[in-house]
Amino acid sequence: MQIDKQMTERYSYERIVDSICALNWTALTREDLSNVARAYYYFSVQFRENLEIACRLFPGDPKLQELSRGECDTDNLSPWPGVAQPNETLDHDEFMRRLLLLSSTASDRRGYIDETGSRYLQTIRAMDLDTRARSIASYEDGGLERMFRAMLTAPHWDDALLQAFRHFLVQHIAFDADPDAGHGALSRHLAPNDQILPLWLECRQLLLAAAPALLS
Repeated sequence: MQIDKQMTERYSYERIVDSICALNWTALTREDLSNVARAYYYFSVQFRENLEIACRLFPGDPKLQELSRGECDTDNLSPWPGVAQPNETLDHDEFMRRLLLLSSTASDRRGYIDETGSRYLQTIRAMDLDTRARSIASYEDGGLERMFRAMLTAPHWDDALLQAFRHFLVQHIAFDADPDAGHGALSRHLAPNDQILPLWLECRQLLLAAAPALLS
């Protein structure tokens, strides 16, 4: 019996997801993890922008509209102390921006991460719209869930910023995990392929820039 190659081969971007999950998350200090949260804020901005692009490219797609309602101007992360009031609606990247303000100490790498994050956004924004739209399916249909589970193996979550970041990660795993009704099910029809590989490569580089200890 001949085996269909499409059933056995994986896209290269999936191997990049594997490599992110295999980074040394358990080696991170509290400061390292706070820096990862800061870097992830920039990822969350491009995620929202890519979802908005997908909705513009496919304006009559009810699944994408439902996904947008779960990621933008929503109260599904509220409330959280110091970040969101009860029933407050906000974009998820705004939740990330606010939780970064909970830190009482300034990391030595904050300026560097912000510069790197700005360059990261410039790189993503220069990519074609179809590629950016297709990335949403790879993020929502397993990619981010796997990455978030790896992040959660870090040992330190005991300050206000990190507790809020953990809430963000845990909730998003719940949003994505249901195979039939979760965010993955709402986006997988975008059918990602290796044209999105550069987005995952940029994600990996952004995280490593924030926390070089991930390579230890």
